[in-house]
Amino acid sequence: MEKFFKLKESGTNIRTEIIAGITTFLTMAYIIFVNPNILINVIPGATPGSDLYTQFFGAFMVATILGAATATLIMGLWANYPFALAPGMGLNAYFAFTVCLKLGIDWRIALAAVFVEGIIFIILTLTGVRGFVVKAVPSSIKLATSAGIGLFIAFIGLKTAGIVVSDKATFVTLGDLTQPAAIVAILGFFIISILFALKVPGSILIGILLSTAIGALPIFGVTKYQGIVGKVPDISPTFLKLFEKFTWSDLLSGTFWIVVFTFFFVDFFDTLGTLTGLAESAGFIKNGEFPRANKAYMSDAVGTTVGALFGTSTVTTYIESSTGIAEGGRTGLTAVTVAILMLLMLFFAPLGLTVPGAATAPALVFVGVLMLKTLRLINWDDITDAIPAFVTLIMMPLTYSIANGIALGLITYPIVKTFSGKAKEVHWFTWVLAILFGIYLIYLRGA
Repeated sequence: MEKFFKLKESGTNIRTEIIAGITTFLTMAYIIFVNPNILINVIPGATPGSDLYTQFFGAFMVATILGAATATLIMGLWANYPFALAPGMGLNAYFAFTVCLKLGIDWRIALAAVFVEGIIFIILTLTGVRGFVVKAVPSSIKLATSAGIGLFIAFIGLKTAGIVVSDKATFVTLGDLTQPAAIVAILGFFIISILFALKVPGSILIGILLSTAIGALPIFGVTKYQGIVGKVPDISPTFLKLFEKFTWSDLLSGTFWIVVFTFFFVDFFDTLGTLTGLAESAGFIKNGEFPRANKAYMSDAVGTTVGALFGTSTVTTYIESSTGIAEGGRTGLTAVTVAILMLLMLFFAPLGLTVPGAATAPALVFVGVLMLKTLRLINWDDITDAIPAFVTLIMMPLTYSIANGIALGLITYPIVKTFSGKAKEVHWFTWVLAILFGIYLIYLRGA
């Protein structure tokens, strides 16, 4: 392991790396329960307690674990970085609630879109086009996208818990906070917030588990105890299912390609920002150079492609890896440790079935809070940056679509910049993106 991971050269040892891996795992393990809870919404007739629900929830849970473990192993063994990967928050919500439920696209075709996006990511990484794409998308849009996704998933969490409900007069309003699901979610949010503020490792995961325990009490009754350890669920309901519905005619569909591009856009820039931030914090970037950057990006791209084959939404690098780095993790051994712990979670499917939506809802809201911190990096004093950023940010939750937010933000940016006398700040490819997204919005309205 010393020779393979170059431990001494990186100023670390086996014990430190394993502790760092455990720390990272605890902070991101919540995705094992949250992701299936989101993806299960795409299966018609899968109501809690039904055989269909149990079957697909288990399959999505296994797909989540295998997708995360595969990508993290590639990152650790090939790129030799202490970064962990798993299905991305926000992208899973976009997959389920926008692509499948709002646009009416079959979940298997949506998986095909994720697969294609991963292939495109691989090609751009191999050809070096990645740098060109990075320059074409304005910084304010990239930063606002992350925050907008945070608002989007927070809104989904509040809706799931019944804290925010529909209203004929105002569209949305405050729900009945005396309902069991709302009470459990509120308690869960405070538990997570306090534990996180106290710097308790795994605060989100602990909050989900404690909320589940509270929800199982007879006074609330929002879930029933299903057990903790059991046999590994069958993954066949989701494994390779992207090929069942996908046809070559889908490649001619404008909606399909907009979905592909949105997955790619969010994954690409989320990965870019996360990897750069993690590399900076760990001291990997020297003189502006990020060694083995292509291997790190490729790990992410391959993880997304493989994850789609298993049956999960886009896999991406997790910012929670920073907790392991803070514990001293500096090599791929940290990532390998995370992957092994992920695989062990295959035997905890009954626990996953016990966790209700009311217990994962506060996690969605809390992660949404964390994603808003990118707003401080936007130059709000420059109105030509502020307006496109605001449009991107606000339209994601209000139109219930990440794609709409990105589209409207990218359309707004070149128009505001050009007619404000700052045309030189607009990359020519930004105009191309704006036109393509304009066509998309017109097409969507017609559809």
